Formats: sequence, C-alpha cells, structure tokens
Amino acid sequence: MSELFNKHKQKINYLFFGGCTTLINTAVYYICYENFELSNIPSNVFAWIAAALFAYVTNKIWVFESNSADVKTLLKELSNFFGCRMATALLDLTIMIVSVDLLKWNALIMKIVANLIVIILNYVLSKLIVFKNDQDSNSS
Repeated sequence: MSELFNKHKQKINYLFFGGCTTLINTAVYYICYENFELSNIPSNVFAWIAAALFAYVTNKIWVFESNSADVKTLLKELSNFFGCRMATALLDLTIMIVSVDLLKWNALIMKIVANLIVIILNYVLSKLIVFKNDQDSNSS
C-alpha cells in the first residue's frame, strides 16, 4: 500500500489539496454572493484570490515538492503559477457569466462544475509549466 501511495503521491496530494482549494473557492464565492450579496463577478474574483494563494503554497510545498528558495526561481514560479491561474480564472469567469448571468442557471452548481474543469487544467499547467524543473526529479 505504501508503494502504491508513493507511486501516485503527487496525484493524490494534488487531488487532496485541489479539493481543499475548490472548497475554499466555493465557500468564499458562496459567502460573497449569498451572505454579502455581492454580484457574480466580484464574488468570483474574491474566491479566485483566496483559492490561488492557498493553491500556490500547497502546490509548491506538498504537491510538486519544489524546494527552490532562490529569488530568481521563486519569481519565475510565482509568475508562471499566477499567469496560468489567471488564464484558468478567465475560463472560470466565462463559464460563470454565461451560465449564471446569461442562462440563469444555479450559481452554486455552476461554480462546482467550473471548479472541476479548472482543477484539471491547473494540474496539467502546474506540472508542465510552473513546477516542471523540480517535479522532474519527483515524478512517478
């Protein structure tokens, strides 16, 4: 069992922390949209900021085990990470505008659907672009 976990550790950790990121994103969106009665777009932006900050830390430390500490590498990781996350955030925002604002579908259900799509894309982008140098030695 330990061997199986170690073989798939990166994917398991990503699913766990991706799930936590999704919960943070969804909870912040819901609180902003329902409790503070902010509109769809500001609620989505606040949710994205909270989730992206959490995701960077957890992806760097536990998922891709990036041990880089020099400023140049950190800045490259940060810019790549947030660049990729901004691209998937635009996809998320587009899904939410079309489904909630235009089609009037349920906001919470559509937020969950959008998050499922985004979480898959974020893993691929983080693996191929953001943490590629460090993850080569950690890949299964």
